[in-house]
Amino acid sequence: MGHLDHAAYGWLTPVLSYVMACIGAALGLRCTVRALAATGHSRRNWLITAASAIGTGIWTMHFVAMLGFHVTGTEIHYNVPLTILSLIVAMLVVGAGVFAVGYGKNRGRALVLGGLTTGLGVASMHYLGMAALRLHGVVTYDPLAVGLSVAIAVVAATAALWAALNIKSPLAVAVASLVMGAAVSSMHYTGMMAVAVRVTPSAAALPGATAMQFIFPLAVGLGSYLFITSAFVALSPTADERAASASARTLGATAPAP
Repeated sequence: MGHLDHAAYGWLTPVLSYVMACIGAALGLRCTVRALAATGHSRRNWLITAASAIGTGIWTMHFVAMLGFHVTGTEIHYNVPLTILSLIVAMLVVGAGVFAVGYGKNRGRALVLGGLTTGLGVASMHYLGMAALRLHGVVTYDPLAVGLSVAIAVVAATAALWAALNIKSPLAVAVASLVMGAAVSSMHYTGMMAVAVRVTPSAAALPGATAMQFIFPLAVGLGSYLFITSAFVALSPTADERAASASARTLGATAPAP
C-alpha cells in the first residue's frame, strides 16, 4: 500500500479549501435569499447564480484540497474530461436542489427532496472527481467511510437549503456559511479517509494532466468567479432597498410643487 498524505503542504490546502467552501456557501445563500424575495425571471436568475456559486464553491473546495493529496511511489494525474464533468455535475445537482426550494409549493417536501438530491449530487461530484485520478496503482474504498461521507453530504445539503429558506440577516448567513463550509470539508476528508492505494511501480508515463497543469489554473479561475460574483451581489440592491427607492420616487412625483 502506498502512503497517503492528505495535506502535503501542511495546513495551506485544508484552510484554503475551507475558505472556498465558505465563500461559495455564503454567496449561494445570499443569492437564494434574493431569489425568494423576487419573482419571474429575476427569481430564476438569482437561483441560477446561487446554484453556480454553491456548486463552484464545493468543486473548488474538493480540488484545492486535492492539491495536497500525494501518494508515495507514484505521480498523480487527472483525466481532464472527467474532472470537468464533475464540475458540471456539481452545478446541475445543486441547481436541482435550489430550484426545488425556490419553486416548491410545499416547503417541507421541497427541502427533503432538494437536500437528498443535492447531497447525493455532491457525493457524486466527489467520487467522480476521484475517478478522474490517474496513478500507478489501484484505488480502493472502505464502504463504511464512503457511506458516512454520503450521509454527511445529504445532511449538509439539507442544512444549507434550510438556511436559505429561514436565514435572512447577513450575520446569520455568515455564521451559517462557516458551518456549511465545515460540513462540506468534513464530507471531503471523510471520503478521503475511505481511500487506499495499492501502488504498482512503473516508469510508464501517466495519461492526463498534473494538478498544477490543470487543477490549479481552473481552481484559480473559479475562485476569481466567486469573488467577482460576491462583489456583484454585495452591490446589487435588495428587494427592500428597491421598494424603498420606488416609494421615494413615487412620493417625489406626487409631492405638490412649491
